[in-house]
Amino acid sequence: MEYAAFEPEPGMTPVDTPAMAIKILVAGGFGVGKTTMVGTISEIRPLHTEELLSERGIYVDDTAGVESKITTTVALDFGRITIRDGLWLYLFGTPGQDRFWFMWDELSVGALGAVVLADTRRLQDCFPAVDYFEQRGLPFVVAVNCFDGARRHDPIKVRRALGLDGVAPIILCDVRRRDSVKEVLTTLVTYSAGGAFQAAHAGA
Repeated sequence: MEYAAFEPEPGMTPVDTPAMAIKILVAGGFGVGKTTMVGTISEIRPLHTEELLSERGIYVDDTAGVESKITTTVALDFGRITIRDGLWLYLFGTPGQDRFWFMWDELSVGALGAVVLADTRRLQDCFPAVDYFEQRGLPFVVAVNCFDGARRHDPIKVRRALGLDGVAPIILCDVRRRDSVKEVLTTLVTYSAGGAFQAAHAGA
């Protein structure tokens, strides 16, 4: 699988290009589709750290709107995509519950950017992820996962509801579809790379 955004410079050979891995986070609320997204696009069998929801978590985890969910990510999800020889995209799905947020600091080290998955039926669940990445200055896109039966909302209305400043891209997607996930990741990498370029030249 290839992404047009990652085409090497004309005349450049694999020998000329240093090996590089790009780290991307996939964040959002509980049950929003992070594990599914990583599994949909990963070229390897993804690493999942899902455990069954237990009775002890009944009064801790908010399962409103996702009552049918029986598992949860307790550490991370991991997947890999080969863009070309010597260039890989590593995806790290973050745990969605409040009690596992302490892991976000470790997972975000060295990340190029993040995908914040949102469910318009529970939009407030993605607020912590948006705040987290805004506070740390990490580029992110908001990908609205269009669940079956959920009302479709215009991205402009979603932006207004999230209180975003009009910079971070907002995309409608279906994390079960590979081409849809590919579009989200391509948008994020293009947006993140553009921001890094502008920052470098602003400081020159």
